Amino acid sequence: MDELAGQSVTVIGSGIGGLSAACYLADAGADVTVLERNEQLGGRLSRLYRDGFTFDMGPSWYLMPDVFDGFYEDFGYETEDFYELTHLDPHYAVFFEDGDYVEIQPDVDQVRGLFEYYENGAGDALAAYLEESKRTYEVGMEDFVYTDRSRLRDWIDPDLIKARDLKIRGTMQEHVESYFDHPKLQQLMQYTLVFLGGSPTNTPALYNLMSHVDFNLGVWYPDGGLGSVVDALVEIGSELGVEYHVNAEATAIRGRRGGFAVDVERPGRDHPSPLADAPTDAPPQITAGIDGPPRPTAAAADGGTAATVPTDIVVGNANLAHIDQELLPEEKRAYGASYWEDRTYAPSAYMLYLGVKGDLPELDQHTLLLPTDWTEHFDSIFETKRWPQNPSIYLSIPSKTDDAVAPEGHHAVVILVPIAPGLDDGQTARSAFRKKVFDGIVDYTGVELRDRIVVEESFAVSGFDGRYHSYDGSALGMAHTLMQTALFRPNHRYPGVDGLYAVGASTNPGIGVPMTLIGGEIVADKIIEDTT
Repeated sequence: MDELAGQSVTVIGSGIGGLSAACYLADAGADVTVLERNEQLGGRLSRLYRDGFTFDMGPSWYLMPDVFDGFYEDFGYETEDFYELTHLDPHYAVFFEDGDYVEIQPDVDQVRGLFEYYENGAGDALAAYLEESKRTYEVGMEDFVYTDRSRLRDWIDPDLIKARDLKIRGTMQEHVESYFDHPKLQQLMQYTLVFLGGSPTNTPALYNLMSHVDFNLGVWYPDGGLGSVVDALVEIGSELGVEYHVNAEATAIRGRRGGFAVDVERPGRDHPSPLADAPTDAPPQITAGIDGPPRPTAAAADGGTAATVPTDIVVGNANLAHIDQELLPEEKRAYGASYWEDRTYAPSAYMLYLGVKGDLPELDQHTLLLPTDWTEHFDSIFETKRWPQNPSIYLSIPSKTDDAVAPEGHHAVVILVPIAPGLDDGQTARSAFRKKVFDGIVDYTGVELRDRIVVEESFAVSGFDGRYHSYDGSALGMAHTLMQTALFRPNHRYPGVDGLYAVGASTNPGIGVPMTLIGGEIVADKIIEDTT
């Protein structure tokens, strides 16, 4: 493929969408440079190394393996060429506030039995729900995900007749209630909405497809954690000639197609590097990036280097609000400050990265702690904008499967609690919430972690803002509400600036590692279409 031979492309940001786009663009013959402001590639899939522990700083669920398989096949590889996958058994465990404990097994018949235990007829209802979810997934992936429909005219398509009976209108809460009465079953069918950055009452019923992802396609773990996906994309890109730069922050975008100039500087750092204790045999995510801006042309004020990179095409994988409001000159900003202020954003997160001494037999690799009434928690995120009083809590323990991420006799534990974006997360607020979280873990599970911690790092709203330029410190970007889905989401072609494109969680198909991986292919196709 040489459709883009002779074209230079600069990708700003190295999240999964940017890395994916870089691979497809280089495969089409473009000369591709990726600029990453942080010290490692991968965006929110960064790794944190501390005293022999390795933590995925962001996503920890490997879902939709078919999407990853398809990506690797596009470049002549198989998933197994990069990492081994373990099908988790159980997929995850749930502690309910009243003391109930359930495990979601890979065998759907066992899950049907669990549902029947809680509600007569719920086993058959689950089978019917999953049948609908599977069809929604298959039609949705073909006609709404891989086929981008970000313009009104894209919806005038006779192929869409097969989607006419999909549950597009109504909320997930209404949809799930039509199948199940028991509140615990409703929670089990809707906890995945966190992956979409939404709540049961603001997420369209179309996203019932997530239950097919959860129950039918399964929950997996890639050897080495989610960072192994970054390693794989970087390896493929390097083979195709992509040039990666870390500690290289784009500070301005000027010009248009065929004549862009991207200003780049080495950013200052006011926090310890996640790589302070990285091993000498670090993976490609850490080693592939050239340190600093390309072709430095001037000394920066902080003593680093600065550069102006000429390029034909720019792909923005940095936060789109940051590109729109900070990198472009005012006269070229298509959206405006009020647009971003009025969006509904996915939650931020309060996160703890813990090295814990001893075994944790009571907990699984993925463990959810769900309150009897989680309405207060969702309201605290989307309505009242305050720290939750009775939070849902998620624990990830990859060392249950992967011995390499923790020293012998220890576990690597990540705790995540969704919280409202924009919260003040100063030390006083964090300390108070830390106690609430650990007390909650004891109340739900009986497990006391505090006296066994040998490593502890925290990350929250200000971290997502400072590290990723995420709007209001959202962990995921724009939520998948009805009016922020498909053509209501920002376009891959940035309006009014020919040759500037966007990819990532705030464009289509949306939030999540598989979705942004697909987004890279979509934006590359648009660039090829516009250039040839």
